[in-house]
Amino acid sequence: MSAATRPHVLLSVAVSLDGYIDDASDERLRLSGDADFDRVDEVRAESDAILVGAQTLRRDNPRLLVKSAERRAVRRTAGKPEYPLKVTVTATGDLDAELRFWHDGGAKLVYTTDAGAATLGDRLAGLAEVVSLGPDIDLGALLDDLGGRGIERLMIEGGTGIHTAFLAADLADELHVAVAPILVGDAEAPRFLHPAEFPGGAGRRLDLVDVARVGDIALLRYAPRASVTE
Repeated sequence: MSAATRPHVLLSVAVSLDGYIDDASDERLRLSGDADFDRVDEVRAESDAILVGAQTLRRDNPRLLVKSAERRAVRRTAGKPEYPLKVTVTATGDLDAELRFWHDGGAKLVYTTDAGAATLGDRLAGLAEVVSLGPDIDLGALLDDLGGRGIERLMIEGGTGIHTAFLAADLADELHVAVAPILVGDAEAPRFLHPAEFPGGAGRRLDLVDVARVGDIALLRYAPRASVTE
């Protein structure tokens, strides 16, 4: 299968002014305001699939739904499923069948390793399709498989490890960074990205496509791969 069949990959993240995506407390830090949450809901509705890492599922227990009934109706009218396909990635198979992710919305898909699939066994039977990518997580193979399923637009909502991996592998076509007017200042809190060898290194400047104000949020849109090919 050629790379041309892969979906358009959009990374979406909300960060504090000092680069954190949460604080270190047990409660999820609300970085975005209502207007930005609605914007994210619109982006979800325009996507064929939404991907989030297993660590984010364990930490935040999200549902990852399109909340707007109007937007879901537009999807149905266009002949699409009411909800985008929900996707997660786990190397270990450490996923609880009680997570809310499995029990709301439409179809779910788990990408894992051979070892992860063995660990999962039939734990998610009737809840999700489980696909092994081999001995290791191969993001290119993941995108090829999604493309083969007809997925044209993939929205990735985190977390840190997933965002880092896609950017380091130069597999992100679009990056939305919603910058909140908040300072976290906690070294124990999770950041947007881990240290990694990113294409082009520190000398590379990403292509800034747009800057917009959404409530009190500054929304920055970048085209990461465009800056590599120029």
